[in-house]
Amino acid sequence: MNAVTNTSPITARRLRPGDPIEHRTLTIIGGDRIALPDPSGLTHLQFRRFAGCPICNVHLASIARRHDEIRAAGIREVVVFHSPAEHMRPHQGRLPFAAIADPDRVLYAAFGVGSAARAVLHPSAWTAPLRPRTWAVVAKGVRAGGLPTPHGQSVLGLPADFLIGQEGTVRAVRYGRHAADHWSVDEILSEAAAASSRR
Repeated sequence: MNAVTNTSPITARRLRPGDPIEHRTLTIIGGDRIALPDPSGLTHLQFRRFAGCPICNVHLASIARRHDEIRAAGIREVVVFHSPAEHMRPHQGRLPFAAIADPDRVLYAAFGVGSAARAVLHPSAWTAPLRPRTWAVVAKGVRAGGLPTPHGQSVLGLPADFLIGQEGTVRAVRYGRHAADHWSVDEILSEAAAASSRR
């Protein structure tokens, strides 16, 4: 089942601060449905790669550790993967925030998130899986029945981060230049504070 409900034509145009987004209903991998944007506050919408991606899962572990802090800042965290839900559940099933399966890349296209060989060519990308702190995160997903490999999905996906206001306007955006180019938790909080101060 497609986790994304979309009613308008898909565009590959990159979004900029101030651009509106279409209001959507998304189905998380656990089956619940959420609204995008969040009518009660800011949404940090992040696009990742395949479900077993070591870089992605180490990054999400850092966000999970500080999720209470993110929520206290009035931010709802939502992560999207271009993998089927069954591939995501072993890796992302216990995250304390919404995880969305988008194997048809409907949201990726709508938000202008693409792929390129540079995703894995940058030293930060190809050395990240070799770091010892990555091993424990990968092993946890494997023990839960997941695969650390793309399993038919591309390794060339690029990440992207969007901060979206409750009215449905992009407040801030970052399109990753390689697989490990994403907002840290400190950057998420900083972008949210800056966005709030501009209102």
